[in-house]
Amino acid sequence: MSPLTTSAFDLPDHLAAKADPALIADDERHFAAIAECLEQSIAALSERLDAERRAPGGIGQAAMDRDMEIHRLTARLRTLRRFGLDLCLGRMVGADDPEPVYIGRLGLTDSAGRRLLLDWRSPAAEPFFGATHANPMGLASRRRYRWTNGRISDYWDEVFTSDGFEGHAALDDQSAFIASLGGHRSSRMRDVLGTIQADQDAIIRAGSSGALVVDGGPGTGKTVVALHRAAYLLYSDPRLGHRRGDVLFVGPHQPYLAYVSDVLPSLGEEGVQTCTLQDLVPEGAAAAIETDPDVARLKSSADMVKAIEKAVRFYENPPAKGMTVTTPWADVRLSPDDWAEAFEAPEPGTPHNEARDQILEELVTILMDKHDGDVPVDLLRKSLLRNRELLMALNSAWPLIEAADLVGDLWSVPAYLRMCAPWLTPAEIRKLQRTDAQAWTVSDLPLLDAARRRLGDPQASRRRRRHEAAVAAERERMARVVDDLIWTTSSRSPTTSTAWAWSRCCAARTSRTPWSTRPHCPAPTPTGSPARSRTSSWTRPRN
Repeated sequence: MSPLTTSAFDLPDHLAAKADPALIADDERHFAAIAECLEQSIAALSERLDAERRAPGGIGQAAMDRDMEIHRLTARLRTLRRFGLDLCLGRMVGADDPEPVYIGRLGLTDSAGRRLLLDWRSPAAEPFFGATHANPMGLASRRRYRWTNGRISDYWDEVFTSDGFEGHAALDDQSAFIASLGGHRSSRMRDVLGTIQADQDAIIRAGSSGALVVDGGPGTGKTVVALHRAAYLLYSDPRLGHRRGDVLFVGPHQPYLAYVSDVLPSLGEEGVQTCTLQDLVPEGAAAAIETDPDVARLKSSADMVKAIEKAVRFYENPPAKGMTVTTPWADVRLSPDDWAEAFEAPEPGTPHNEARDQILEELVTILMDKHDGDVPVDLLRKSLLRNRELLMALNSAWPLIEAADLVGDLWSVPAYLRMCAPWLTPAEIRKLQRTDAQAWTVSDLPLLDAARRRLGDPQASRRRRRHEAAVAAERERMARVVDDLIWTTSSRSPTTSTAWAWSRCCAARTSRTPWSTRPHCPAPTPTGSPARSRTSSWTRPRN
C-alpha cells in the first residue's frame, strides 16, 4: 500500500454536506497516518516472514515454534492486505477527553508508539458498540463509517451529550443500522462490526464460563453474533488463542458453512475450524437421511440419551458369585463383596472403558491383601495382572464396548431396547428396529456421540498396557546392559563394590526414591561423581 494521496472519503453528491472539511479534516489526517503505518507494517511483516522461511527448520519444539510463527505472521499479513484503510470501523469521543479514539478490526500502533486503531475486542472499545442514549457509557459522540471499494461512502454521527455537538457533528436521521438494512445482499454472510447494536454486543462480550444459549427466530442474527463472539473469545479468553486452545464452529450442513465462511477471516481470525455434526462422528460420512419422520422424532428425543446411560449400566454389574484365583503360590478367594467394592473404585463420571483398568487395579490390591505367603510384591502383582481366570471374569462382568455396537444393539434387540427405554410403546419399539443394525442415519449420530462420550475409548486401555510393557522391557534391557558393562570392565580392571552399586542405581535413574533410602546406593559427592572407595579388591555381588 502506498501512502494516502487521495481523500479517504468518496461521498456521493447528495451527501455533499458531509464532505465539509470541518467535519472530516481530522479523519483525513488520521487516515493518512494509518496508511503510512500500514505500508511500514506490511513491509516489516514481509521481511520477518521471509526471514523465518529462510531460517533452518530445526527439530522438535524448535520446528513447531517456527511453524507457529510463520502461521501467525502470514495471518496478520493477509488481514492487513485484505482490508487496508477499511480496517477502521469508526471513532468515539469521550465526555472527559476530546481526543477521538478510532476503533479497528485489529489494533494498530505506529513506530512512535502512537495508537492509531484500538482492536474492537478490547474492553476499552466496548462503549463504541454498547453506548445508548439511556447509557452513554462515558461517550460524548460516536461516528460509524460505511466503506465501499476501500473508501468511505457514508458516515453517521450520534451525539450522547450536549458537548457532543462541538466539532460540527454531522447528524443524520438515518442510522448506520437502518442504512445497512437497505444495502445489497450477497451470496456470503458478512460481518456486522459497523452496525452492532448494544444488545448484540452484550451477547458477544458475555462471560465465557458455562454455556450460553441464544434463542431467536430465523433471520434475527443468531449466527452472525455467534461468529463475532468466537472472534471475541479468541482475543479475550486466556484459555484460547495462540498455542493455548482453539474454537470449533459446528453448523448444520456444508452450504451453511460456505455461507458464513467469510465472517471470521474478516474479523481477523483464520484459525477457527468449521464442521458439521456429521464430521464430528466417524459414522457421519456414510450416514443417510432418516426416511421415516416418526423414527427421526423418536431418536431426537432427549429421553434417548437416558436410554444410552441405561444401556451402559447393563454392563456394569458385579458378579453375584465369588471365585477362586489361583497363583503359583496359593489360592485366593474373591467374594461377591470384593467384586462390589472393586466396582465402586472408579471416580464418578469416569468413562466405562477407562474405568475397567481402575477396577482391575482395585481387584489386584484386594487379592494381594488377602494373599498369604512371603512372595515379592512385584512378582505377585505381575502374576495377578496376567491371571487368565481373573481377566476373563472381569471381561465378562465389565466388558470393553464400542459405541457402534451399543447403539446397534438397541436397534436390533427389542428386549434390550425395551429394558433401556421403558417409556416406548411396543409399536414404537418395532418401528425403531431394523435389519442392518449399523446402517447409520443422520438421526443416529447424536446417540452415537453420546454413547462414545459415556463409554470412552476402548483402545485406550490396550495402548496404555502396551506402553507400560514396553517401558518395563526397556528398563530390564538397560539393567542387563549395565550389568554386562560392569562385568566386562571388572574382568579387565577390578573396581569396588561401591562403584558397582552406584552403577546399579544409575540404571534405575527413573526411580524417585531418595538416595538415603536406596539400599546399597552411596550418596553422590558434591561434584555429582560417585564416592570412591579405598578398597582395593572387588567381588561381583550376587543378584
